[in-house]
Amino acid sequence: MNDEQLLRYSRHILLPEIGIEGQEAVTNARVLVVGAGGLGSPAACYLASAGVGTLVLTDGDSVDLTNLQRQILHRTASVGEAKATSGQRTLAEINPECHVIALAERLEGEALDAQVAQADVVLDCCDNFATRHAINRACVRLRKPLVSGAAIRFDGQITVFDARQLDAPCYDCLFPEAETTDDVRCAVTGVFAPLTGIIGSMQAAEALKLIMDCGQSLGGRLLLLDALHMTWREVRIPRDAACVVCGATASV
Repeated sequence: MNDEQLLRYSRHILLPEIGIEGQEAVTNARVLVVGAGGLGSPAACYLASAGVGTLVLTDGDSVDLTNLQRQILHRTASVGEAKATSGQRTLAEINPECHVIALAERLEGEALDAQVAQADVVLDCCDNFATRHAINRACVRLRKPLVSGAAIRFDGQITVFDARQLDAPCYDCLFPEAETTDDVRCAVTGVFAPLTGIIGSMQAAEALKLIMDCGQSLGGRLLLLDALHMTWREVRIPRDAACVVCGATASV
C-alpha cells in the first residue's frame, strides 16, 4: 500500500482485527452488488469508501423521482438515468481508487454466473424473488458467500449464506422457491427510508468481514428488524437436507 492509501484507510488499519493485511485484502477484493436501489446504495457507498478494489454494480432500472427518498447513490439530476451509471459516478466521487464496473442490465443466466464466478463476495440488494433465487443458485453452484438483505414497510432482514461451508444453509432453505409468494413492492406498500440504510450498511459490514476474515458472520442466523419499535430478533436457519439447491439430492 502506498502512503496515500495508508492515510485514507488508517482508521481501519488501526483496528487490530483488521490491520494492514485486512485492508490489503479489501483493496484486492472484487464484490458484486446486485441492485443499486435502497439497499445497494448504502452498501455500495460503504464498500467503495472502505477501499474495495473492484465493485461491480448491476441494475436494469432507471432512477425515478420516487427513488430519491431513500436511494442515496442518486441525485435529482440523475432522474431518468440508468441506476448503475448514476451510482458509478457517485462512487467515483467518494473514492476514485475503487474501480466501479456499471452494468445497466438485469443479470441472469450465463452473465450472472460469469459475474458471480469472478466475485469474492456477492450482495443481494434486489427486490424480487426470481432474481434472489437465481443469485442463490449461482452462489451455491460456484461456492461464493452471499450477503442477503431485504426491507419493506418498517421491516428489515439480513443474513449470510456461505456456500464455502459444507453445513451452511442457502436462501432456498429459508424461502423455498416452490413456496415463494408474490413480490411485495415498495411502490405499493411503502418503505421507511432509514430502514434501507440500516440493512444496506449491515450488508456492507458483513461483506467486509468476510473479505477481511475477521469477527463472526451472520452465517446460519437471520436478523429481523422492526424499525417502527426499533427491536431486533434473531432466528437460526438450519440447512434443509432436502433442499433442491444445496441438499444431498440437489438439482443445481
